[in-house]
Amino acid sequence: MNELTIGHLFEWNGKTVVITGAGGSIGSTLAHAFAYYGANLALIDKNAASMENISRVITDMGRTCRSYAIDITKETDVKETMADIQQQFGSVDILINHAGMNIRQPAVEYDKADFDKVLGVNLGGMFLMAREAGRYMIEQGGGKIINTASVSAVRGHKRQVAYASSKGGVAQLTKVLAHEWAQYGVNVNAVGPGYIYTNQTKDLLADDVSHQFILEKIPMGRIGEPSDLVGAYLFLASPAADYITGQILFVDGGRLID
Repeated sequence: MNELTIGHLFEWNGKTVVITGAGGSIGSTLAHAFAYYGANLALIDKNAASMENISRVITDMGRTCRSYAIDITKETDVKETMADIQQQFGSVDILINHAGMNIRQPAVEYDKADFDKVLGVNLGGMFLMAREAGRYMIEQGGGKIINTASVSAVRGHKRQVAYASSKGGVAQLTKVLAHEWAQYGVNVNAVGPGYIYTNQTKDLLADDVSHQFILEKIPMGRIGEPSDLVGAYLFLASPAADYITGQILFVDGGRLID
């Protein structure tokens, strides 16, 4: 990296950033951050209404923004959406592969249909999005894919049999795609959040016993906010991470230290 590029590491003027799960707490925060640094946004979420506010904010910032209400587990929907993004924006530069879900139950009570649903979104849908984005990135000569993993990718947390299995799969998916696509200039990495205040965790964290138990496991002594994750995604999407691929950057307040 020469000194002429150092001042422009976090500028995405004219670049296209695709974000799945864009209507959620973390996804919308990331969308706003990339727009702030000049990116145009393609937002994907199953719930169209959840993207309305962030779409309006991004448009008011003077960025191009399009929203796609699709189910990322549907292969045809993913293919058609990525083709439209390529046509409308002219490139697919960065994919924030974030959409996910969780159903917490003890393993012996876990319904097979629920297990398949969680794996279908968290791993199957993530694969479909990465595969289709990867096709365009390979053709255009490079790109960045950042998958959302979790501390559960490497921890055996109770009541997380499907979620932890899916995130462990995301860790391996990240490594395999990074290995296959490095020769084409496509970097594939992951961010591994710890416990973050989101719509997915609000019920768990509202319980005083669960909240205190979790806090005791975090050396920094607090639950994370969506804003705590922004730096990791921006870094991995930037030229500063051009020589990094196949890695998981954990953002967990020190949860994995012990």
